[in-house]
Amino acid sequence: MISRTVVTFVLAVCILPAQQSRRVDDNTLKSAGKAGEEWLTYGLTQGETRYSPLNQINTSNVSRLAPGWSYDLGPGGGPQEATPLVSNGTLYGITNWSVVFAVDARTGKERWRWDPEVNQTAVFPKICCGVVNRGIAIYQGMIIAPVIDGRLLALNAETGKPIWEARVAYPQDQQTITMAPRIAKGKVIIGVSGGDRPTRGYFDAYDAMTGKKAWRFYTVPGDPSKGFENSDMRKAAATWDGEWWKLGGGGAVWDGMAYDPEADLIYIGTGNAEPWPEALRKTNGKDNLYVCSILAVQPETGELKWHYQMVPGDSWDYDSVQHLILADLNIGGRQRKVIMQANKNAFYYVMDRVTGQFISAQPFSMVTWAKGIDQKTGRPIVNPEANYGEEAIPISPGGGGAHNWSPMSFNPNTGLVYIPTSTANTFTYAAADTYSGTGTGTARPTPPNPRPAPPAIGPEPLEGQGNNRGALVAWDPVAQQMKWRMPGGGGIGGGTVTTAGNLVFQSINDGRLVAYSADKGEKLAEIQTGLRGGMGPPITYQIDGKQYVAVMGGTGPVMPRNGQAPATPATPPVLPKLLTYSLAP
Repeated sequence: MISRTVVTFVLAVCILPAQQSRRVDDNTLKSAGKAGEEWLTYGLTQGETRYSPLNQINTSNVSRLAPGWSYDLGPGGGPQEATPLVSNGTLYGITNWSVVFAVDARTGKERWRWDPEVNQTAVFPKICCGVVNRGIAIYQGMIIAPVIDGRLLALNAETGKPIWEARVAYPQDQQTITMAPRIAKGKVIIGVSGGDRPTRGYFDAYDAMTGKKAWRFYTVPGDPSKGFENSDMRKAAATWDGEWWKLGGGGAVWDGMAYDPEADLIYIGTGNAEPWPEALRKTNGKDNLYVCSILAVQPETGELKWHYQMVPGDSWDYDSVQHLILADLNIGGRQRKVIMQANKNAFYYVMDRVTGQFISAQPFSMVTWAKGIDQKTGRPIVNPEANYGEEAIPISPGGGGAHNWSPMSFNPNTGLVYIPTSTANTFTYAAADTYSGTGTGTARPTPPNPRPAPPAIGPEPLEGQGNNRGALVAWDPVAQQMKWRMPGGGGIGGGTVTTAGNLVFQSINDGRLVAYSADKGEKLAEIQTGLRGGMGPPITYQIDGKQYVAVMGGTGPVMPRNGQAPATPATPPVLPKLLTYSLAP
């Protein structure tokens, strides 16, 4: 009897850790976000809604938010754009230089830290658009981590030790990785940055358990003399002209992804054409598939099921890689399974995510490049004056976009989407000028004597705040109209999360964390984090019955280019940190 009791006790002790450290599999990810305690994938749900059902922190008490624990992220060098993940009582994150860490989600005590030891001196000049990393994935006891130098790694979630490594891209080819990977049917889906260099965009699928590449989908066609990888590339080649492949073509995949397991489709946003001006590409006004598009592919095979191109023949750097959200909306009296995007080009798009059918699009910010979107065909009605050549012209929005990488969020209770927006963003374009899109990395001078700007449509910009005029815009995707707007932030930097507590949290690049009522946009709390810049999007999680809000930020000293010493900043840079907040007693 004593022996049996001892054996039973030992078995109970052995079983308990296995129950506590449950593995994240496909079914777990499919139901991610329903309870809200954990944050298991980049957008909280596979539909990327960033809506949490937690409501312990709500409109009645959010003003009582107080600092909790903090964690020093280590040396900086760029913004902290990553979304942390929370699983099994551990918070996992990744820094801009791809250092992965795990800390106790209750206390912030470090459990492990793994540095891929990127050759920063060699890689830095090859990076297109900043030293950033937007996140990681969790799957089957592993942390899947993208490394900015083009590697993809699987680390043991308990120890941080490497399990496998794959090579996605090479910085020598001017391609890097800055996006968060996603998991779909046992595959890791990841794309490459480098769209403002002479590169050819693509995204890959890797077996999550072994790291073996399953398939690759190129987003633009290559040299026809070498043959086309598939019928999609042959079809796309008919929409280009000249010797486009010698200039790369563009179509980088550096953000924007969602997955619908019921439709068995993963959705990918693609980047701008390369070089920017159509006049330099010499493609004679053709569409240039599949740049500036949303692609729907099957995760097992990479087969393209449908595509929709936001900006055919793009000349304005209007990537379509912005945050994608899946939702079920009542439109025209019937329930529609939709995919939504607040595009860089300042139009908010709603489409059928199963068929790719265009439903609607309206401007959520100031627009001069187009007169609108044809609501029957979904094609833009391009303003003829926006088709620039050697003569310069100011266009809105500019290359930074009305909405860039900063994640938006969708609250099913209010029916609103919360978009970090630049309400007036203008750039002066001219095909003859040197600009970053030629691959030289040279700063683009402002062309002299530009033509007058075309007439504008869309919401009036906020007054003041210079060219950016940032705001948080609450948008009704069914009515396609703005419900409220509050100043602060912009299309680049920070992001949002919304909750069942009728709240929207927004992190702003000046270091503020702000809470609004989700229905009316009333500012209920404003926290000065002290980070001053380089803010990532906030998340929320709950552990031991206590809800937390967490955010990463701070840039730290930025590495100089070409071996030159960096200029001494007016104020010393703030070392990057991960901060948490919870309700004060």
